[in-house]
Parts: sequence; C-alpha cells; structure tokens
Amino acid sequence: MQGLDQIFVQGKQWLIAFLPESVQPIASILLVIASIFGVFATLFAVTTILERKILGRIQNRLGPNRVGPFGFLQPAADGIKMLTKEDIVPRDADKVVHFLAPLALLVPVALALAVLPYGRNMVPVEFDAGLLFFFAVGASTELSVFMAGWSSRNKYSLIGAMRGIAQMISYEVPLVLSTISVVMIVGSLSLVKIVEAQSGFVFGFVPVWHVFTPWGLAGFALFMIAATAESNRAPFDLPEAESEIIAGYLTEYSGFKYALFFMGEYWGMFAISGLAVTLFLGGWNAPLPFLQFIPSYIWFFTKLLTLIFAFIWMRGTLPRLRLDQLMGFAWKFLLPLALVNIVVAAIWHFSKAWQLPGALGLRWILCALLIAIPFVGLGRGLSKVKAKRVYQYAE
Repeated sequence: MQGLDQIFVQGKQWLIAFLPESVQPIASILLVIASIFGVFATLFAVTTILERKILGRIQNRLGPNRVGPFGFLQPAADGIKMLTKEDIVPRDADKVVHFLAPLALLVPVALALAVLPYGRNMVPVEFDAGLLFFFAVGASTELSVFMAGWSSRNKYSLIGAMRGIAQMISYEVPLVLSTISVVMIVGSLSLVKIVEAQSGFVFGFVPVWHVFTPWGLAGFALFMIAATAESNRAPFDLPEAESEIIAGYLTEYSGFKYALFFMGEYWGMFAISGLAVTLFLGGWNAPLPFLQFIPSYIWFFTKLLTLIFAFIWMRGTLPRLRLDQLMGFAWKFLLPLALVNIVVAAIWHFSKAWQLPGALGLRWILCALLIAIPFVGLGRGLSKVKAKRVYQYAE
C-alpha cells in the first residue's frame, strides 16, 4: 500500500517531469497552491450542506432538500447566487478598505493551511518553526475583522468588530499556551516532527498520541475551546450575533465579498482543526497497528472531519454566552489552567526517570490530580456570582 499512500506525491513528480527544468520549481509551487484551494474549496462546499442538514436533524426540521439529489447541489446554487448578487457598498464607506477586508482574512488562512502535514511526505511548505508560522499568520485575521467593521461606517458593524477583536485576542493567549506543552515534550516547533513523535504504540495497541496523556488531554480540551472562540463558532459567536447586532462586522457586506468572508471563516475552522489533529491526535498516524495499511492522508482527513462534526454539534446544542461570561471564561479559567498544564507537562517529562514498580500509573495519577484540583477550584470560583445582575427595561 506504499504506492497508494504516496500516489499524490508521485503524481506531482510525474507531472512536473514533463516540464523544462528551469520552470519546475514554479510549476511545483503552483500545483501545490491549486491543490490546497481545490481541496478546501470542495471541503467548504461539502461542510456547508452537511452542517445545514445536521442542524436540521438536531432541531427536528428539514435541511436543504430541493436542489439536486437530497439537496446536495445547494452549495452550487448558493455559489451562483453570491456571484450574481449586486455588490452594495455604503456611500460613506472607505471603499478600498471595504474591498480589501475579505482578502485580508482569506490570504492568512490559506498560508496557515500551507504548513499543515496532510500525510506522510505531504507537507506543502515545511518549516522548522511551522507552528510559530501558523500562529504568526493566524494572528493577522484580527486585522481583517477590524477593517470590515471600521470601513463600513455602521455602528453595528463596528460593535461586532470590537467584540471580535476582544474575543480573538483574549482567546489567542490560552490557544498558544495550550500548545507549549507539546513543544516542550517534543522539543521542536516543526509540525512534521510533532507528528513523527506520536508514531508508534504502547503495549502493542495504544497509540502514543499526546491526547492519551493527562497534560495532552487537558491541552486538547483547552485548545479546542479556544479554537471555537477563535473561529467565531457557537457558543462563542458574539461578533456575528444577528439577534443583537444584525450580522456583526458583516452587516454591510453582500454578494461575493460576503461569500469570501464566509469561506475564510470556514477555512479558519479547517486550519485550526488540522492543527489540533497534528498536535494532539497523531496527525496522519493510524489509531491501531492493523490499520496502518490505510493511506496516511485518509487518517488525517477522517480526524479533521470528526472535529468539524463536533463544531457543528456544538452549534446545534449550546446557547450563546454573554459577553462578560465570554471574557471572564478566557482570563479567569482557560488562562490559569493553561499555565498549570505547562507545569504538569514538565513534571510528566522529568518523571520518566522514576525506576519504581507501576511508574507509569503513578505518573498518570499524579499529573491527573495536578490538573483536576485547579480545574475544580477555578470552576467553582468562576461560577460564583459576586453581585446580582440588574436588568433595566424601557418603560
């Protein structure tokens, strides 16, 4: 099955071999770019229709079922509609910034997708500091949100943009801190080396994925909660709370610009989910030894789709938080717990030298307690209401 696992790598080399040697590097880059855009544009279309159908089932109603067999051509109809709709720009808007805002969201997300390892020898751009590059380009998405809200000259857009920036900056801190434990254990910022460090099995059948350790499980939970807020997904979708501020920073966008924003947000969710798979879920590695014959890229995208389904499930299940709850949860709970998890990861690493009977069990119990006790304490402190909230209504 080695040939099937490397079919895309070999296919790319075969196609490039027909070209003159002088243009082969450029052709290789263009082919990789086209592959990333093609795969994730298709995944975007599939995810939108599946999300609407799954939410319909969760909410006991029908999803799209008119366009095409079982409604699966609905994304094509939506795409045509977005391309043909009039692009309305407010008269007082800053037209240049208003035009550049969706591009400022899509380009950094595409760059982040370029450093993820999708399979064995399937890394579009391999950096020794790939994780650092991912967060560096991902941090620029806050700029696009501010550009959209400020350039629209609309108070609701500006409120949504300010909410978005406060939320994304706040949750970026625990998001980055939750990955430090992985970097400490592996000793590298290379995403490929992080995946390779999770290859192999303990006791012959348990994968050595980071999520199967106390610090890895806690780090994965912290990462996914912060990633949900970074992606503006429910229950952290306050920047686009249509019941409060119309549509947030997207209020004055229509047509293809709105479609670019919509696609950029989904690509951001794909990128952050792919990073979670890489850091905590073993990347392209199979979950069991006898399943290693299945191509590595299939395992990566299976795990990715599982996390996407979890995002959809949360959207159909959980209510939206208030803004004060949102910010308090990040600074009073996630941030301290992420710092505790870094210490626990260090204890896990240095306790390898224990030469005691049942050392692995002792490490597990110790590290689990060191995480559970602060978890309970911080949770109880967060749940305490200092003063009764008083709501004022119009007469």
